[in-house]
Amino acid sequence: MRQSSVVSRRVAATAVSLVLTLGVAACAGPEDTGAKGGTSGKAAGAPQKGGTLTVLNTEAQTDFDPARLYTSGGGNVPSLVFRTLTTRNREAGAAGTQVVPDLATDTGRPNKDATEWTYTLKEGLKFEDGTPITSADIKYGIERSFAAELSGGAPYLRDWLIGGDTYQGPYKDKKGLASIVTPDARTIVFKLKKPEGEFPFVATQTQFAPVPKAKDTGAAYEEHPVSSGPYKVVKNENDGERLTLERNEHWDAKTDEERKAYPDRIDVRSGLDEAVINQRLATSTGADASAITTDTNLGPAELAQVGSDKALAARVGTGHFGFTNYIAFNPKVKPFDNPKVRQAISYAINRTSVVNAAGGSALAEPATTFLPEQKAFGFTPYDHFPAGKTGDPEKAKQLLKEAGHPNGLTITLLHSTAQNRTTSPEIATAVQEALGKAGITVKLDGQQPNSFNEKRWSVKDAPGFFLSRWGADWPAGGPFLAPIFDGRQIVANGSNYNHAQLNDPAVNKEIDEINKLTDLKAAAARWGALDKKIGEQALDVPLFHPVYKRLVGKNVKNVVISDWTGVLDISQVSVK
Repeated sequence: MRQSSVVSRRVAATAVSLVLTLGVAACAGPEDTGAKGGTSGKAAGAPQKGGTLTVLNTEAQTDFDPARLYTSGGGNVPSLVFRTLTTRNREAGAAGTQVVPDLATDTGRPNKDATEWTYTLKEGLKFEDGTPITSADIKYGIERSFAAELSGGAPYLRDWLIGGDTYQGPYKDKKGLASIVTPDARTIVFKLKKPEGEFPFVATQTQFAPVPKAKDTGAAYEEHPVSSGPYKVVKNENDGERLTLERNEHWDAKTDEERKAYPDRIDVRSGLDEAVINQRLATSTGADASAITTDTNLGPAELAQVGSDKALAARVGTGHFGFTNYIAFNPKVKPFDNPKVRQAISYAINRTSVVNAAGGSALAEPATTFLPEQKAFGFTPYDHFPAGKTGDPEKAKQLLKEAGHPNGLTITLLHSTAQNRTTSPEIATAVQEALGKAGITVKLDGQQPNSFNEKRWSVKDAPGFFLSRWGADWPAGGPFLAPIFDGRQIVANGSNYNHAQLNDPAVNKEIDEINKLTDLKAAAARWGALDKKIGEQALDVPLFHPVYKRLVGKNVKNVVISDWTGVLDISQVSVK
C-alpha cells in the first residue's frame, strides 16, 4: 500500500500488527475456534451489556484523528468512535469481507460509468453532544484530511477526486473541494477523475467520518475527537498510550446494525511487552480476565504451550487477512532480466522449509498465487512452476543451464533483520538453503528495517532479489494487484511498490477495465484471471500467506473474526 498513490504502505508494512497471529491487518486475527464466528471456547454464552473491556497492546493508538488514521473497514478501536459512510460487515469468516452501509442508507449509488457516487445519510444520526450529523460534516471531515498538518491517512481520495491532487485542505483553501457536493443535509456526491467500482470500500476509511467544523481544533483534535460512534474519548494520554472510552449516550443502535457495543467502558493500555501481554491474557486474573489485544500475536513457542492446555486453546482465535509474503525480482538487474533464471528460482523454492521458518503450518500456509486464497480477492488457483512441497532442484538446474549458467550462479538476497518471520533472517536462510540444492549460491544481505524498506521501495537502488510482502487495504483484487503491477504506479522519486517495474499496456488496460465494474463478483473473477496471467512471467515467487492466532481473557465472549481484518472485532466483544 502506498502513501503517495493508490495503495497504502502502512497496510503492507504493518499488516502483521493488524491481524491476529498468535503471532496484521492491515492494513495489517483470530476467528473463534468453534463454529465460524461466534464466541470462543470457555467464553461461550449469550453476550451481555456492561463491564469494562481492557485492551493490552504493544503499540500506542497514536494519531487518534480520523484524518490521520490509515484504516481498512473503519479500523478496530477507531471504529468505536468514528462511524463512516460504509463499513465492513461485522461477521466471521468470508461473510465479513462484504462492505455494508454505516452512516449511509446503502453502499453508494454510482452513475453509469462509476465516476460519480451518491450517498444518502440515515435519519436520526447524532454526534456525542446531541447535534445532528449532516452531509456537510462528512464533506468537512474529508477535506481536512488533505491538510499537510493532518497527514497520514489513506491517499485514495487525493488520487481519485477531481481536484484532489492540488487541494491543500480547508485551513488553506476555505472554498473546499468542488468535487464533493452536498445538495442537502442528507446527501453527498463524489465526482471522480476515472471509474472506480470499488469506491464503497474506500468509503469505509476513517477519512469519511463526520467532523463538526465548529469543534475542529486542528492537530489537537485527536485529544478529544467528537464521536459519531457508540463510544466517546474521555481520556487520551501520551498520544494514545492510555486511551479511555465510555458510552456515547447519543449513539442510537437503531441507526447502527454493525456495532454491538456491549461493554460500558473500554480501557486501552499500550507500551507493553508482547510476552507480558500473552502471559497476562493466559493467566487472566483480575481485569485481565476481561482483556484482549488488538496487536499482539502468539508465536511458535507460545502456541506449543497453548497446545498442551485445552482451557487455553479454547481461548485462541484464528484469522486470515489478505496478505502475501513473497520473493521480489527486479528484472532491471542481471541475471534476473532472464525469465529462465526467475523460473529456476521459482522451481527451487522449498515452501515447506519456508513455512517452518515462518512459525510452522499453524501460522503460515504455502502460496503459489500472488492473490490470497480468499474468494473476495478473486483467488484463482494456479502453480505455473510446480515444485511440490519441497522444491524441484533438478528442474531448476535444467533451466539455469538453458539460461547460460550450467555451473550455477551466485546471487545476493536482501532481507530485513527484524524478527518478524516474514522478511527476516529465518525466511532468508530457508530460501538460501533451498536454492543451494539447485546450484545457486545465495549471499544474504541483512539490513535494518528502515534501510531494508528504503532499498526495496526504491526504483533507483532496488536490488535484483529481495524478500517483500503485501497486504490489501480492503478485500478485493484492486488494492492487491494494481500497486504491484500497474506501470503507471511506478514511483521514481518515492516509495515504489511495483518492484518488477512492470509497465505492460495490456495489464494497465485490464486494470482500468476492471475498475469500471460495480459488480464486485464479476470484478473478483477478472482480478483472479489477471493474477494468473501475470504469474506466468515469474516476476515474483509467492511464499506463504500468514495465519493469525490470538489469545483472549477467560471472560471475553462473542469473539468475531472476519476475513477482512483477520483479527478480533472489538465492536462485537462482550465481557460480562
